[in-house]
This record gives sequence, structure tokens and C-alpha cells, in this order.
Amino acid sequence: MDAATIKKLQDLGAFVLASGCKPKQMKSVAEMIRAARDYRWVGIYKVTQKEFVIMAASDDEPPAYPRFPLTQGLCGAVLETKKAIVVGDVRKDTRYLPTFHTTRSEIIIPIVNEHKQVVGMLDAESEKTNAFRDVDGQFLERAAGLIAHCLS
Repeated sequence: MDAATIKKLQDLGAFVLASGCKPKQMKSVAEMIRAARDYRWVGIYKVTQKEFVIMAASDDEPPAYPRFPLTQGLCGAVLETKKAIVVGDVRKDTRYLPTFHTTRSEIIIPIVNEHKQVVGMLDAESEKTNAFRDVDGQFLERAAGLIAHCLS
């Protein structure tokens, strides 16, 4: 990871520690993550007993599915395996629940707390196919670690 990306993670961590986990601050966190790597959209989902619920997003346009069952979508697949998923072309993956009609690729990272429980999902989307690289996964995994306590 380059120095600029590491600096953005440091800024994100400092913001989360200083600002807390209120909805307005979590929206800012989603926007910081989006801007750091120039993603189309970033969403932070909380895992409840029965469903995924959007906690924050990087813009004011709500996703098509602000809440959905734990067994559905790419988030459901991530919850089942506890491993990140990168989809280069969402139009070719039947598990994909459309967030926006312009989305072409998506990466979803599980947010895991200190007890190794998946408490949420960090979802980044792009209008380009095959937009995500290893560095995106590394960046988003570290970002997920910084915000995990906000979902516990």
C-alpha cells in the first residue's frame, strides 16, 4: 500500500476515535472511505438477528435494498464464508442485489469484532467492471477493522 493510502487510513482511524459512532459520523466515515479510493459508493451494513440493515452510506441516495435477509445477496455469501467477495461484473452473479443500476463491480468485506463475530459488511461499488485490485481489499479490510467497534 502506498504512503498516501496509509495516510488516509490513519486519518480515518483518528476520525473514528475522535468522533464516535453516531449516524452522522458514520456517514462521514463512509464518505472518507469512498473518497480515499474514488469508489462510486460505499455502504456500511449492520448485521442484526435476521437481516442486514444499512447504517451509513457515502451519499444521500439510498440503496435499492436498505435492509434484506441474512441469507440473500453477496452480503449473505460473505456472512456464510466470513471471507471477502470481489465481483468483477455484478451482471454475471445471480447473488447480486442491485444497489444502483450503474454498478458494474463490487467488493464486500466482513466487519469482524474482537470476538471474531461478523457484525457488519463494508460494501464498495464501482461503475467500472473489474475495478477492484488487491490494494482495495487490503485498504477496505483495514478500514473495516477501524469501524468494527461501532457495530458491536
